[in-house]
Amino acid sequence: MSKRRNWVGGDEALSLRVGTPDDVDEVMQLALSGSEENGFVDPSPVRLLAEIWPALNRDRGLLGVLHNPTGKIQGVVLLKIGKMWYSEQEVLEEKAIFIHPEYRGARGGRAKRLCEFSKQVADGLSIPLIIGVLSNTRTEGKIRLYERQFGKPSGAFFLYGATTGVLRENEHGR
Repeated sequence: MSKRRNWVGGDEALSLRVGTPDDVDEVMQLALSGSEENGFVDPSPVRLLAEIWPALNRDRGLLGVLHNPTGKIQGVVLLKIGKMWYSEQEVLEEKAIFIHPEYRGARGGRAKRLCEFSKQVADGLSIPLIIGVLSNTRTEGKIRLYERQFGKPSGAFFLYGATTGVLRENEHGR
């Protein structure tokens, strides 16, 4: 999994690699930002770190890191190996794909690259990948991207008594 891939995005080459413990601070900043932007409950840095740290150490998961030539992380995907509540079979569960807002409009297909990375990990492990969109912001575009990458959806998420993104709205007084 440590093999690097390069893609051109705008004026810069992007690299995709497996994250390491050295990435923890930058990844935690992105995770908190993503949780505040799209969350529907308050994020817990302790719980985020409890998911991220093992993945950075390749313990029952891994973190795909998309970065520019200077090493600045532009996007991540957190993948964990686990079991469905009704089975002993392992699955690869995507916990989050997040692109830093500064790079969302840039050329280079960052989210697509992280989806492709997720499929490659699942193929390499020979286990199914479960991945989805839980968002009330730009939902249709995200679903179209996932349909292009993964095919027809196998269900849908619903929230009752909550809306994603309200933490950021409340923070800015909207």
